[in-house]
Formats: sequence, C-alpha cells, structure tokens
Amino acid sequence: MLSRTADHLFWMARYMERAENTARLLDVNYQTSLLPQSAEAVAQAWRGLLSISELTNDYARLHDEVTARNVMEFMVSESRNPSSILSCLRAARENARAVRGALTTEVWETMNQTWLEFNRLIKSGALARDPGELFEWVKFRSHLSRGVTLGTMLQDEAFHFQRIGTFLERADNTARLLDVKFHARNTEFFGSGLDSETKEVDFYHWSAVLRSVSGFEVYRKVYRNVIRPEKVAELLILRPDMPRSLLACMNEVVSNLQAVANDHSDDTLRRAGRLRADLQYGRIEEIMATGLHAYLTQFLDRVSDLGYGISRDFLMPA
Repeated sequence: MLSRTADHLFWMARYMERAENTARLLDVNYQTSLLPQSAEAVAQAWRGLLSISELTNDYARLHDEVTARNVMEFMVSESRNPSSILSCLRAARENARAVRGALTTEVWETMNQTWLEFNRLIKSGALARDPGELFEWVKFRSHLSRGVTLGTMLQDEAFHFQRIGTFLERADNTARLLDVKFHARNTEFFGSGLDSETKEVDFYHWSAVLRSVSGFEVYRKVYRNVIRPEKVAELLILRPDMPRSLLACMNEVVSNLQAVANDHSDDTLRRAGRLRADLQYGRIEEIMATGLHAYLTQFLDRVSDLGYGISRDFLMPA
C-alpha cells in the first residue's frame, strides 16, 4: 500500500475516534459539574480538562475566563481549535475523501453524512439546547463508522491501518481521562474518614467517569460492589476484556501492526509489544504504589513515541 494512502486511513480513524473521545471527556465533565460543589471546584474541573487535552494556551488566546460554556464551545465548535469536535470531523472527512477509492461506499457516506449533519446541528443551537444529547450523537456516529467499517470493508492493509489509528487514539484518550479525573478527586483517593455527603458525591463522580467510557454496567458485572477508585483504574487500565481499557487497546494495536509489518518496523513492533506486556503482567497495587499520575504520564509518552514510530515506518514517503 502507498504510504500516502495508509497515512490518510490512519488519520481518518484517529480523528473520528478523537471526536468521540472529546465528546466523552466533555460529557463526564458536564455531568459532574452538575453535582453539589463549589464554583471553584467546577472551574478547576474545566481547567483540568483543558490541561489534560493540552489546550490551555490555545484556549487562553481566545478567552479570558474559564467557564463551562466557553470550554464546551471551544472544544466542540471552535474552528480555530484543531482538536475541537468540528475540526476532528472535518479532518476525518477530508482524509476519507482523499482515499475514497480505498473505502466502501458505506464507509464514505457515513463519514460525509456525519460531517454535514454535525454542521447542521451546531447551526441549530444543539450544543446550547442540550449538550448531553449532542455528545451522545457524536458517540453514536463514531460507533456507526466503526460498525460500517467492520461490516463492509475487506480486512486488508487498509482495514488494519484504520484499526491501528482507532486504538492508538483510544489508548491515549482513556489514559488522559483517567489522569484528569483522579486528580479531580485526589482527596478521596488518598484520604480517609470521609463523611457520608462526600462519599455520596464521590459515588456520582466515579459513576459519571465509568459511564463516560460505557463502563458502568461492566463495572457492576465484574466487581459487584461499591465503586472504588482503584477498581475503576484497574478496569480501565488492566482488564483485557474491557473494550476501552489500555490493555485492550494495545492488544488491538499489536495484532494489527503484526498484520502490516514490513522490513523497517521491527523496532516499532517491539516497543508496542513491550508496552502491551507491561500492561498484561501489571498489577494495580504496583501502579498505585508508584503513583498513578506518573504511570499514566509515562504511558502517554510511550504511546506518543509509538505513534511517531508508526508514522516513520509506514506513513512517511521513503
């Protein structure tokens, strides 16, 4: 496959997954902001979201104050933000258009229709009217694009590069979500002797986090007890059967990398395999003992390095 074609397919999938994950991040922040808490705590949560998305400086160039409305508009419909949902869906559609011949009609029409319909929703005021409903729509369209890809495309190199892009992006975003949300509740995680009101707020906080990754029912099925932060972390980092966990994502990245391996990709495949092995044989107690923030920061660095290796080995013209 031409490296240019592989590049478009890889980034088409990454941008669609990024749009979904941005919607998930915004949705959990929006839901938790409705819980009883101080205005400063709410503002801090929105600042944390900008920080973990590495958008603080870009946001500051356009807005003087961090408010829920400004952050949501900036991350949903701001064309000057390259990571907004609008920008991601546009980039996904443009990458799909560039390799129209490598896609089935159903995949292309899904991408194109998503972009056109999202613009219509934004112009109709859907974000101000009901943010939660808009975020659900974005998630549904992402699910639809993956389902159409699985159901209609030949499982050749084009398919594998899309899968690599999807799961590399998902691993990155799951790690970011965990990091920002554990920081937001660090008093609960390290503290003891909580009063009943704090425990109640904490329950709703972690419920919202789990729902943001479609993991609330999964958590109840696996652990069958009250929601505990370390169990949330274990579910989203180490469970191979949880679709959005870091280990599940790396399993997919490695298997699809193996399917497209070439003469230059041995080192990249080794790095991906080692990262997967660290997750596969890791224990949540060890991760917590060394510090979750440090662990997730290192994971994000390794995923970024892996993305560069994939670009170097497969996507950049020789």
